Amino acid sequence: MNEWYYVDAAQQRQGPIDAPGLAALHRSGQIADDTLVWRDGMDQWQPLAGRAIELELETAPATAVVAPAAALSTAETETAGDNTAEERPLTGRAVFTAHEPRQGQYVPPQLEPALTAGTAYGGGSAVDAPYAPPQAPVNTGTRVVTGGEVVYAGFWKRVAASLIDGVVVGIGGSILSFIVMALLGLGMSVSFADIAMGTAPIVLQLANYAVSMAVAVAYFAGFHASRSQATLGKMAVGIKVVRSNGEPISLARGVGRYFGYLLSYLLLLIGYLMAAFTERKQALHDFICDTLVVDKWAYTDHPEWQRRELGVVTIVVLVLGGLLLLGLIVMMIAVFGILFASFR
Repeated sequence: MNEWYYVDAAQQRQGPIDAPGLAALHRSGQIADDTLVWRDGMDQWQPLAGRAIELELETAPATAVVAPAAALSTAETETAGDNTAEERPLTGRAVFTAHEPRQGQYVPPQLEPALTAGTAYGGGSAVDAPYAPPQAPVNTGTRVVTGGEVVYAGFWKRVAASLIDGVVVGIGGSILSFIVMALLGLGMSVSFADIAMGTAPIVLQLANYAVSMAVAVAYFAGFHASRSQATLGKMAVGIKVVRSNGEPISLARGVGRYFGYLLSYLLLLIGYLMAAFTERKQALHDFICDTLVVDKWAYTDHPEWQRRELGVVTIVVLVLGGLLLLGLIVMMIAVFGILFASFR
């Protein structure tokens, strides 16, 4: 079913609305035959009367203003020498005295000067006028729409996203670090066993740390500054990182946010826990870098699509993470029990 848009009495675009709803507005007198309407597939806005058959509307028959032949001949004589006068068809029968429709966009006479100048309604772009066809509802990731409700990402959604990102960065960083250390080790005549056992020279150890750090910085800063505004973990749970005003963050801010992330870690995870208690769910690194973590539909054309519940992905990740943590605790208890028994 097609979705329609129309221009109300205040010259504001309204919609979308289905065809029966548009017809109901016409029957109730809220919109008239000359109300401009548009739907997907139409090149330009058109008066409602022009779509009466499609919408099954009852419209008043159009009336023509007939000019007598004598009056018409007089008008022709008066304008014969004027090269700028508009020519009108003379068929010997009734002719319409209204201007012929122009090719291209339908422009109401009272708004023609503003649109011709490229502005409408107080100096805005003509594209912003209600007579411009509405844009398709595609989230480009860069357009910021303020004024709607904002759902901030809760603590547990952020935990689930961090678990996913930790796995991604850990695997990717380990593979790349091993490749780099292996290449350096071959040049330094260091065996793979030395690398695996951690007995390789300090240069290789430093190279390992540097590669791991570079991978993490590139991953978090790059994804947060991208069009998605989110890492793979945040995409999975449906959240993103923005400035405090809803704008995307820059790459430099993304790098700074990662090091603020490390600071939150060094403070015994207190920086992370702040996200559970602050008003806008901000952690320490969010305060430092003026960022927010919000639902992926926040600051878009569809804030109503935001979700406050955890979601299936978040719940599954938290459950798996909890089971893994429980397994590690049981393993540590077993190891300490064996060590304690061996010293008795």
